[in-house]
Amino acid sequence: MNEARSLVFVKLGGSLITDKNAEFRARRDVIARLAAEVRRALDAHPALNLLLGHGSGSFGHVVAKQYHVQSGCEDWQGYALTGAAAMELNHIVSAEFREAGVPVVSIQPSASARCRAGQLIELALHPVQEVLRRGLVPLVYGDVALDEVWGSTIASTEAIFAFLAHALRPQRILLLGEVDGVYTADPRLDPTAELVPVIHAHAAADIDGALGASHGTDVTGGMRSKVELMMQVVRDVPGLEVRLFSGLRPGLLEQVLGDPSLDAGTRVVS
Repeated sequence: MNEARSLVFVKLGGSLITDKNAEFRARRDVIARLAAEVRRALDAHPALNLLLGHGSGSFGHVVAKQYHVQSGCEDWQGYALTGAAAMELNHIVSAEFREAGVPVVSIQPSASARCRAGQLIELALHPVQEVLRRGLVPLVYGDVALDEVWGSTIASTEAIFAFLAHALRPQRILLLGEVDGVYTADPRLDPTAELVPVIHAHAAADIDGALGASHGTDVTGGMRSKVELMMQVVRDVPGLEVRLFSGLRPGLLEQVLGDPSLDAGTRVVS
């Protein structure tokens, strides 16, 4: 029996693919391993359609914070430098994925993004749709964006995913980071922290007290803002499930791509 075609968004978190405490340092070994897992999943599941994204980690976030790009530039040189930093990491990611045989096509968000007071309100859909239709893998990333109110801001990968999800209606969004999912406290600081297996999109209490700020430099709000945004997307897109899990566990991405029912990480459901 042929598998039903499915569309899955996959984000490689900035803290996963870079050392967020060391400027401009990519974890190439991690990126290469994840690219190989994606290739194997595509080979094993021909009906799988993917849209990939990645964060900026110690590339874009560090420069953006220095120039306050996320809330309006005082020095527009910072806008150019932040965009260049994000693109530099994207070149590394796209090269590793192409080396693994994944036919990625980088799509620069800032070329068409328009924001209003930090909210993404416009992004070109046709390039993403056409790339998917041709059997290729769109690759987006957190990027600078022009803002009607603030002048400039940052369009996070999650915000881009949220915008695209309303138009493309994926079945799943997978967010990979350094930890196994959402915890009751930061597991890197608190040994009593417990994994939250399920967050219900209509129950705000599910995340109260369970989410904190990001480690390293992050100008897009850390874990809480990311999960709250994903909860909203799940409310808006019927049938969508979001899963947060670790990209540091070898083979886990490949397994989750192949088996939606696999028990891993934290699920955000309606």
